Amino acid sequence: MQLNQIIRPDVLAMTAYKVVECPEDCLKLDAMESPYEYSDEMRAELAKQLAHTPIHLYPTPKAQGLPQMLRERVGIVEQADIVLGAGSDELIRLLTMLTGQPGSTMLTLEPSFVMYRVNAEFFGMKYVGVPLNEDFSLNLTAVLEAITTHQPQLIFIAYPNNPTGVPFAKTDVEQIIAAAPGLVVIDEAYGAFSSHTFLPEAGLSEKLVVLRTLSKIGFAGLRVGYAVGHPQVMHELRKVTPPYNMNQLSLTAAKFALQYPQFIDEHINKQKSERERMRTMLKTWSQVQVFPSEANFITMRVPDAQALWQAMLDHNILIKNLHGVHPLLEQCVRITVSKPEQNQLVLGVMQQLYGTQS
Repeated sequence: MQLNQIIRPDVLAMTAYKVVECPEDCLKLDAMESPYEYSDEMRAELAKQLAHTPIHLYPTPKAQGLPQMLRERVGIVEQADIVLGAGSDELIRLLTMLTGQPGSTMLTLEPSFVMYRVNAEFFGMKYVGVPLNEDFSLNLTAVLEAITTHQPQLIFIAYPNNPTGVPFAKTDVEQIIAAAPGLVVIDEAYGAFSSHTFLPEAGLSEKLVVLRTLSKIGFAGLRVGYAVGHPQVMHELRKVTPPYNMNQLSLTAAKFALQYPQFIDEHINKQKSERERMRTMLKTWSQVQVFPSEANFITMRVPDAQALWQAMLDHNILIKNLHGVHPLLEQCVRITVSKPEQNQLVLGVMQQLYGTQS
C-alpha cells in the first residue's frame, strides 16, 4: 500500500504534536499541570460517585448538569450558551471546522498556541500570524491593519498568551473584537490565574466566543473544556460537535471537582503566589530575562536554552525548551509553577548554572 496515494499530502507533510514521555518520578514542569492532588478522603468520595456513574448509557445533552454548575461556578451570564468539549483542544478544532471553507482566513498572534495554525492548515484556511512585539506585548496597530487587509472569518487570541504568559491590555482586545468581521475566540485556558476575563461579555455579541478548560486548574486528565458564546453561534457549533463527545466518567469527575471550589481556589492562589515569588527570585540573575505572567507558568530568556533544559533533565526535571519554535522565542524556556519545594529545586539548578543571586 502506497500511503502517499491514500493519505492527504498535507497530512503526510505535517508533524504530530509532540508529548514528551518521561519517567514516573520525573518532576514534570513542561505542560502547565497542577501539582496538587485530592486528599484520601476526597479520592474515596470521588470513587463512590464514579462507581455509580451510568457508563452503560450515552451522556445526555444536559451532560449531568455540568453546564449549569459551570454557569454558577464561574459566573456565566444567562444570555450566554455553553458547549462542552473534550478539552478546549476539541473546541478549537470544532470552531475552525465551523468557519473553515475555501477562501476563509484565520488570524492569530505569534508566538501563540501552535494548534491554532495546525487546525487552520488541516481545514484549508489561509493562516495569518501577526507577530507580537519583542517584549511579547500585543502590536495593536499591526493586528488592526491585518484585519483590514485579510478580513478573517476567525481570530484566536490566547488571553493570557501561551507560551509567553504575558497578558494583553483588555482595551486592545476590545478594539480587535470591534474591528473583526467574523468570530473572535478568546482562549482563556489560563484565565483562572489572570486578573481579567471576557466571560461577562460572552453571550452579548455574536462575534465573541470565550474558551475555558478544567485542565489548568487541577484536572488535566479529565479533558473537559467549554465554549461560552451567543446562543445562535453555539447552536451552529453544536451542529459540528459529535453527538456524544463527552464521556460519563469525566462528567461525573468534573461535577465532583466543582463541588469543592475551596480546593480549586486555594491551589490557584498558591500557584499565583509562587509565580510571583519565583519571578522575583529569577530577576536577581542578570543573565535571565523574565517576562510578565498571568498564567501558571513563567517564560524567560536565558543565555542557552538547551543547556538549561539539559541541566534540568540531569536533575530529573522536565521543562519546555521554546528555542526554535518562533524567532521571538530565541533562547526562551517555559517552566510550570509548582509547589514551593519543587520550585526551589528549579532555582537550585539555575544557581549552579548562573551563580549566586545578586
